Amino acid sequence: MITEKQDSAVHSKPEGDQAKKPSKRRRVSKKVRMLEEALEAEQAKSKEYLNQLKYLQADFDNYQKRMVREFQQVAQRSNEKLIASVLNVVDDLERAIETGRKTENTDALLEGVEMVYKNLYGILEREGLTRIEAVGKPFDPSMHEILAKVPTDDHEDGIVIEEARKGFMFKGKVMRSSVVMIASKEAKSEEK
Repeated sequence: MITEKQDSAVHSKPEGDQAKKPSKRRRVSKKVRMLEEALEAEQAKSKEYLNQLKYLQADFDNYQKRMVREFQQVAQRSNEKLIASVLNVVDDLERAIETGRKTENTDALLEGVEMVYKNLYGILEREGLTRIEAVGKPFDPSMHEILAKVPTDDHEDGIVIEEARKGFMFKGKVMRSSVVMIASKEAKSEEK
């Protein structure tokens, strides 16, 4: 005969096993739900970051376009200013040409052309153009081009003695090299 205790023990084991199974399932199910929630949260963050990145990219693109526009406007204003200044020189040249056609006085014509030259050179200087002073200075290949070496004992070797074409710098940068003739002791000794 089976006692009640034994009967309940036999029947309680399967119930205990079954009770454990739903408990494990609940734990796994709970973990899956937590992982799904965490995944959804991360996906939401990812979408938010992507939107922020898109806005930043659009802002940066707009910034670049604005900078290009502003640079073009500054360049245009600078060009307009220079052209307006040069137009005054054109007017002076037209007056000099008229004067040259009407008068026999070459001194007056020469004086007018010199005035125009000074006016134009003044405009260029205000914009940042400077003349390279070459004569009497040592030859510098970054600012001068040699046209000829002139044999001489009057100057040191490599000194610029004549300028065939003027050189200019624009805001510290060589715009056009001076074409020069330099003194050469070697050429003098070769002639002897």
